Amino acid sequence: MQNDVIILGHGLAGAVLAEVLQQRGSRIHVFDQRRNGNASLVAAGVVNPIVFKRDIPSWRAGELLPIADTFYRSWQECNGVDLWHPLPMVKVFPTPIERDQWERVMQDTESSPFIAQRPEIDVDQAPVDAPHGYGTVTQAAWLDVPATLSAQRETLIGEGRFTERDVREEEVLIGPDHISIGDVRAHWLVRCTGPFSTAQGLAPVKGETLLVRIPGLEFKNMVHRRVFILPLGDDVYRIGSTFDWTNVWTGRTVEAREELLGMLRAFVKLPIEVLEHSSGVRPATKDRRPILGRTGRYEAIFNGLGSRGVLLAPWCAMHLAEHLFEGKEIDPEVSFDRFS
Repeated sequence: MQNDVIILGHGLAGAVLAEVLQQRGSRIHVFDQRRNGNASLVAAGVVNPIVFKRDIPSWRAGELLPIADTFYRSWQECNGVDLWHPLPMVKVFPTPIERDQWERVMQDTESSPFIAQRPEIDVDQAPVDAPHGYGTVTQAAWLDVPATLSAQRETLIGEGRFTERDVREEEVLIGPDHISIGDVRAHWLVRCTGPFSTAQGLAPVKGETLLVRIPGLEFKNMVHRRVFILPLGDDVYRIGSTFDWTNVWTGRTVEAREELLGMLRAFVKLPIEVLEHSSGVRPATKDRRPILGRTGRYEAIFNGLGSRGVLLAPWCAMHLAEHLFEGKEIDPEVSFDRFS
């Protein structure tokens, strides 16, 4: 079967690339085998354009956020599934130092479009410890990543364009004018294998989250005080996330569970019931930038989305598609060969 692109991997990178390519009219085929540790299968999907340590915009936030918002809204409409949720994030200040910093950056022309200091009734009325006040990230959002991947997977399987199995390297064959896996042929093969890749520059990091029930909290916005609290309805919240660069492949740990609960209990003064404990490995990089580009005659890579993958993925996928099909140069900040 002849295609334009074979995609190896169906995490967030592979899924977004598949959608971008199909919107361009490209014929695709995806190979994927679900593996333990795939962060996309358990990701909270939070989009926060502000780096809270210094309260400054994340890398290219002003450029990437409108692209992501337009892309996910369009994808949601095409699927007829509720996936994309613009939702403010309230940062609760642990000390007066964070409050003073927020007030300073509100005067900064780069940060001010994304932040505000305004009343948030759900926080004001909640039984929480917030003596130093809070600020609001007005342009935050979250994507239901597992539901997004599942919906696309079902569609592609129904169309005969998804093969659920591992691919051994010796199965990838290069012909005179194509690349193939079995009887699936294409002009390009793009590796979107996340933390399971051996690409130079990757620095995988494990993250753990909790799904909890907190009756009486009644948050409507996302709230952050050392951990994020994402309201999912019916008193259920996603809590996260930890960062572990050392014990990357050890799965869930009691230590991380207690760390998250400790930070949550220091803020929320209500009984907390743990419903679920999840872990995944993020495909982060040494310089916290994505990895894109052509790696061979018919091969390319899309990786390194890290903890801000939902924000980064649409621009990256579009940029890579323009590189492969229009000859546009890859931005040096994200080019895979910067680690060579």
